[in-house]
Amino acid sequence: MAHDRAFLLSLFRKMVLIRQFEERVKYLFLEGIMPGTIHQYNGQEAIAVGVCSALEPADVITSTHRPHGHALARGLSVEPLMHELFGKTTGCCRGKGGSMHIGDLAQGMVPGIAIVGSSVPIATGVALAFKMKKEARVAVCFMGDGAINEGAFHEGVNMGAIWSLPMVYVIENNLYSASTPIFEMVRVNKLSERAAGYGIPGVTIDGNDVLAVHATACAAIDRARGGQGPTLVECMTYRITGHSRRDPGNYQPDEERKQALEKEPIRRFAGYLLAEQMASEAALEDIRHDVEAEIERAVKSAMAAPHPAPEEALEDVFV
Repeated sequence: MAHDRAFLLSLFRKMVLIRQFEERVKYLFLEGIMPGTIHQYNGQEAIAVGVCSALEPADVITSTHRPHGHALARGLSVEPLMHELFGKTTGCCRGKGGSMHIGDLAQGMVPGIAIVGSSVPIATGVALAFKMKKEARVAVCFMGDGAINEGAFHEGVNMGAIWSLPMVYVIENNLYSASTPIFEMVRVNKLSERAAGYGIPGVTIDGNDVLAVHATACAAIDRARGGQGPTLVECMTYRITGHSRRDPGNYQPDEERKQALEKEPIRRFAGYLLAEQMASEAALEDIRHDVEAEIERAVKSAMAAPHPAPEEALEDVFV
């Protein structure tokens, strides 16, 4: 699949934006400036960017307790995301969601769902609504490898399969569910093999190759939009940070982590762009500086923004 230079650079910028956003908020949390906690997306950027770049504006994604990367890849702006993490009323969820519940349905993203696996039946329900309304829209469900052993995974994927819903289920296999290695939780060699039990296609790909992710996502999304039902896509990757901000990741072997850093998606894609003469090192550095400036502007505006008024706790409540 041939891509023009502008598209390739847009992928690089989006991945850099996610990485630098995560790095900036990490230090804001560690310094006690930002409230709450975070689960970072470092190392998995190619998956969110590769998949979301294949979507149409009317399509919808669901996320996890690690949602920042999905939000930025889907097109949510840095400023409302940063405001949300600061708990400000100008945040994308009016300061009521925080880190684990980032999203904006108007931008095609259901706010992040922190309960592992619970986004699977929700995304399936979104796809069912699309089918019942005869809308040519697709739902994409992002999940971690830990979700595949939850009952909600089985129920959601089975329903998507038997009703041939316009769904794509994306497993971000970073090898660890919190600190538990994936090989201690399953007996299959590839998580995508589970697709056979539902009678749908399953594929395992290199989740650190943004172009491979994009191509696979395009095929799965086209299949779903064409009425052929769901696909289970397993993207192999690695979380080059702890599970959450308090996790030093000591369970990750030193050699394993070293190899992961050598294969991480941003460095890899930068090397591709340079080798293919799609960009110079100076051009890539300009993108990094531009992203850094955008994030710093968002931090400053978020710190100056108002907190929600106490009475706002009674708004957006449905009984």
